[in-house]
Amino acid sequence: MSRCACHGPFLPASPTLRRVRRHLSRYVAVAYAAAVLVPLPHRIAAPFLPCLLALIMFSAGLQVPVRELTHLLRRPRALLAGLAVHLTAPLLIVPAVAWALHHSPDTDGGSGVTAAVILTVAMPVAAGATVWTGRGNGDQPTMVGLVLLSTLLSPLTVPLTVAALAPLLSGTYAATLTAVAHDTGSGLALTGVLLPCAAGIAIRLLLPERPLARVRGVVLPTALVGSLVLTYANAGGAIGPFLARPRFLLLGAALAVAATVCAVSFALGRITARVLRLDRPAGASVTLACGMNNSSASAVLVSAALPDRPHVLLPVLAYGMLQKLAANRVVTRAIRAS
Repeated sequence: MSRCACHGPFLPASPTLRRVRRHLSRYVAVAYAAAVLVPLPHRIAAPFLPCLLALIMFSAGLQVPVRELTHLLRRPRALLAGLAVHLTAPLLIVPAVAWALHHSPDTDGGSGVTAAVILTVAMPVAAGATVWTGRGNGDQPTMVGLVLLSTLLSPLTVPLTVAALAPLLSGTYAATLTAVAHDTGSGLALTGVLLPCAAGIAIRLLLPERPLARVRGVVLPTALVGSLVLTYANAGGAIGPFLARPRFLLLGAALAVAATVCAVSFALGRITARVLRLDRPAGASVTLACGMNNSSASAVLVSAALPDRPHVLLPVLAYGMLQKLAANRVVTRAIRAS
């Protein structure tokens, strides 16, 4: 393989990496099971979460076919469509969720769960979506473009989304969410996503073929393990407090809300792909981008905003689990159709 070819299409993944990607949903289930059996307190895991997020994005940058990424400027339809649906979906979904939760018996009128949902769906496209796209042979340039563009805009879009939806909350939730989204979100986007991904792209451009292959051979499997550790850490942050003081009504509400929001988000992405008649790789990437939000970042923000209410992490945990199951279904369908 020439140097030019190395920096155009993706370098082939190792057999072990392909095997792990093929059974990724099983490993995710193991991570959640480990969080149930041995939950890790969120205060212990929290300092490491941005590092794991940065590792995943560095790995994504190493996999970017840079020349194909530049083609997005000439054919931006899938990129712009995915971004538009990703940004507008919260404004369509959350009001209905807030109305339903307002009629629940929760003491705060469902504002805690609604606040968690707002911070989840307002987040940029999940960095982990690049892992699922790679597994399903999706349109990786479009996916990475969506991750980068949504993250680049997040210092503006996250506060605007939270401000638009904050009137749906009662008590002090609105002011708390607005402050945290404005102060914390932009820093996390820069250090956790943009800079590490840019570093990965730079290394891919600068290194010759053989050193690049060695770097990828170490970083890609490590990042995949890191994504599973990140899943375990976030799950433990919500499961530990829940097991200490079980609230099964809240658990049921969190699961129901997360399932509804996740299903509608993925459905909007799939409908958009069909309306625009995108090809299978681009359609799968747009669908994943619409349904997969950065639940790791939202978990960090929820913990910062509501440190005295760890149970509010339950909807974030549920959404993180369900979006991976939905992503597995999208990827499996794309593989069978190819």
